[in-house]
Amino acid sequence: MSATITVVGLGSGDPDRLTLGNLKKLQQASMVYVRTIEHPVVTWLQEEHNITFTSFDHVYEAKDNFPAVYEEITRLLVEKAEGLTSGELIYAVPGHPMVAESTVKLLQQFCKDKEIELNIVGGESFLDEAFARLGFDPIEGFQLLDASGLKPGLVEPRLHTLIGQVYDAFTASDVKLSLMEIYPADYVVTVGHALGVAGQEKIEQIPLYDLDRVEGYGNLSVIYVPKDERDDLRNTSFERLHEIVTILRSPEGCPWDREQTHQSIRKNLIEETYEVLETIDEDDPAHMQEELGDLLLQIMLHAQMEEEIGMFSVYDVIGSLNEKLLFRHPHVFGDITAPDAESALNNWEAMKAEEKRKKGIEPEKLSALSGVPRDIPALMKAYKIQKKAAKVGFDWDHIDDAFKKMDEEVAELKEAVREGHTQDDQVLELGDVLFTVVNISRFIGADPEEALTRVIRKFTSRFEYIEQQLLAAGKTMNESNLEEMDRFWDEAKQVERTSTSL
Repeated sequence: MSATITVVGLGSGDPDRLTLGNLKKLQQASMVYVRTIEHPVVTWLQEEHNITFTSFDHVYEAKDNFPAVYEEITRLLVEKAEGLTSGELIYAVPGHPMVAESTVKLLQQFCKDKEIELNIVGGESFLDEAFARLGFDPIEGFQLLDASGLKPGLVEPRLHTLIGQVYDAFTASDVKLSLMEIYPADYVVTVGHALGVAGQEKIEQIPLYDLDRVEGYGNLSVIYVPKDERDDLRNTSFERLHEIVTILRSPEGCPWDREQTHQSIRKNLIEETYEVLETIDEDDPAHMQEELGDLLLQIMLHAQMEEEIGMFSVYDVIGSLNEKLLFRHPHVFGDITAPDAESALNNWEAMKAEEKRKKGIEPEKLSALSGVPRDIPALMKAYKIQKKAAKVGFDWDHIDDAFKKMDEEVAELKEAVREGHTQDDQVLELGDVLFTVVNISRFIGADPEEALTRVIRKFTSRFEYIEQQLLAAGKTMNESNLEEMDRFWDEAKQVERTSTSL
């Protein structure tokens, strides 16, 4: 075991709050390092006790980001300690060494690896002053967050929230943007500078939108957001959604929601899915937001039904999905590479096969057509089945072969109709024609479902144009004839061409 590093807390900023034991350690030490001299106690120790320090402020200027700064400070401290044959290296940090002090966390790991003894001596943290000066009791529910890594998902409005490491107005601006994802722009928050330090303390209550306009941000600045029990502040949280759905299904909830089963709302899931697809086709983000919410509700209801009988909850659904995403993306979360989309897809398929093996299923023994959902629309199902068959070599060599097959099937359909074959035979021949059409769509790289959807949309637009023109002429469809309607149809096509060219 070589020399020892002892980390000493300098307290929140008021020299009167520096513990007597820590003062004695600093006075007796032959080598004292401080993370930064930008702390009131450091100045007091220099002026009143003639204690000299070596600071790491130069590291802040040399590095581009805080993680790099903290790692370099830790590396330098360990290097200095390794150079000692005996004795104690004192490292003094603002506040309490174990509260919002990244270098100490790094030292714990570095010293363990290098077999350097590490002692940590506490001190008053900025939390002590915050509780007293801002007037809240942490037992009511409290969270401490780092401004540099703040994300909306970390903020829980029902807890008192203290945000530290607000070094400058740029950091405050990032905090403001994160908080405004949850709170209204005029929500009142508190900014505290140098809490408890005589002559330097400044406490301001301001609307959230002014957070980055406050002057004086630095090492001793914090932002305080008081706890708020209002439910509307949690409306963007997943937990609130789960809570609402649980209430709807409870005995005190909605009678209709309570009566539903998986089967009774099965069709709703399908309908909501297609309504989402419609918003995608219409390129309507606002409507898409609403419809995605409706689709999510269906998922929440199905998961809630299972939670009520103890099978699984929506959090289990999320957990298994996260595990699947991590496992199937080894090129993102592992050490496998994927330079392009095709490689990524191959990785995905390989990991899917591995998942089956873990479940005792041998992918090699499964049909090449397995894995296609039973109840998806037939056109989409035909497309997926053909792709799977083609992947193992069961496919035409050229699109011309597919065209020939389509001509054969059309001829057989015509024959079945002309010769009065049974209804069942005619339906099967029609199915053969549709199946060959899907094959052709695959050869030209088109999704048949999307192609048919676009044609339906085009037909609907032209048909509605005919209705509008007849209505303008004081007619109904029944009062018109095919010749007149066909003329309006051609006009609709011309309108489409004109609008497309503009």
